[in-house]
Amino acid sequence: MAGGKMKKDKQKGPRAPSNHYQGGVTFHKSKGQHILKNPLLVDAIVQKAGIKPTDTILEIGPGTGNLTKKLLEAGKMVIQGDVLKTDLPYFDICVANIPYQISSPLTFKLLFHQPAFRCAIIMFQREFAMRLVAQPGDNLYCRLSVNTQFYARVSHLLKVGKNNFRPPPKVDSSVVRIEPRKPRPEVNHKEWDGFIRICFIRKNKTLGSIFKQKNVLSLLEKNYKTLQALQGSKNVSLSGNDDMEIARLGDESMEMDDGMDDDMDMECDEAEGEGEVSEFKNKVISVLKEGKFEEQRASKLSQESFLTLLSMFNKAGIHFS
Repeated sequence: MAGGKMKKDKQKGPRAPSNHYQGGVTFHKSKGQHILKNPLLVDAIVQKAGIKPTDTILEIGPGTGNLTKKLLEAGKMVIQGDVLKTDLPYFDICVANIPYQISSPLTFKLLFHQPAFRCAIIMFQREFAMRLVAQPGDNLYCRLSVNTQFYARVSHLLKVGKNNFRPPPKVDSSVVRIEPRKPRPEVNHKEWDGFIRICFIRKNKTLGSIFKQKNVLSLLEKNYKTLQALQGSKNVSLSGNDDMEIARLGDESMEMDDGMDDDMDMECDEAEGEGEVSEFKNKVISVLKEGKFEEQRASKLSQESFLTLLSMFNKAGIHFS
């Protein structure tokens, strides 16, 4: 009522959820649905994408369509669908303002999409974005950084404050450009992922310390014996299910990697066994020493260094899949 105060009726039962309405569509903050409202940022995102008139554009998280309209003005066609449940068709460019809960699985689904697209311009939670672009030695450098940069060139484009969204999220965001490497690195995904996972058990511990841990040696020795048996039967197979490996690569989410002191390690004591275990342990450590990796730390190694060490392990018959 104009010029007065309206009396609020008392609600009975549980309070209704606070949903936001835009253009007749209900958006749920609890599901990470935050709509970009700043038209200047919309224009900047489209400009950064470098869209050609003949491009097919995949937009993820269209919201009310304010970005979609700009994309249709610049490109040929926009494909619509549930990105995590749909087999993606051919597209040239991906532009996405996504619920942050799907950041990691979406990133790796895109990286393994064939045929490879030209680039993706994606809005991520800022800390996740900073992990994607972190370099060796940075505090945020982690397994996510290594895996993403191994398969793509990643660059930070824009920082986006939370007040540019309706409703505003609790954290700031960043726009990142992702360009798949062409050709894609020729490496067994399962082997690479298993190796990187072990290296980043504690990223600030030395690799010599990590590879002496009982659980690590036990796993590697089991793989070693299995491979020896397969080679004896001339039935060697190290390939895995690609979809499963993509999921493994993308399960890192916002992993808060370490930063702890070395004595805050997992409960994996160094192996002290005799016989075959000790012989295998010596085999593993000899590879690290040969490549001068024993005193190195995952937090400071580049993709090239990881590839070199993995190749040395494989030549010694030590595998991670």
